[in-house]
Amino acid sequence: METLFPLAYTLKFMIKKRQGIDYAVMPLEGLWWADDMEHFYENKDAWKWTSMMMQPEFVTEALFAEAVAEVRKKKAPAAIDKVRLEKYAEGMCAQIMHIGPYSEEGPTVAKLHAFIDESGYEKTGKHHEIYLSDPRRAAPEKMKTVIRQPVAKR
Repeated sequence: METLFPLAYTLKFMIKKRQGIDYAVMPLEGLWWADDMEHFYENKDAWKWTSMMMQPEFVTEALFAEAVAEVRKKKAPAAIDKVRLEKYAEGMCAQIMHIGPYSEEGPTVAKLHAFIDESGYEKTGKHHEIYLSDPRRAAPEKMKTVIRQPVAKR
């Protein structure tokens, strides 16, 4: 977060100044997976993850590189060398809104997975979360998280 948010805001203000386009910085998102997805929820220590923030189509590789250099110079966050600009195509998904703390997502995820199974689909791809609430400002019981799971017809 200490890398993605400064980078997203640097891009936003560069584009606003140069192109006159203003847009909202998108929420933080996370992809979660494990080598053994059958037992994903049993061992959180084995989870792997990627954090990301959607960027508008007009953010180019050159603009992105310039913003990275600026953030590196001003803040030097530890993960600055790990950021990258890439397209993410998730495909068809099932999704559900979870309201409450992250630690209580389990039943919501189980409900989503049951829906997928009952609808004749199978889970594919990585577990995907979109964090609509700022955990520094929202009460845990009011936090909103979109939970997505890519699917394919069985």
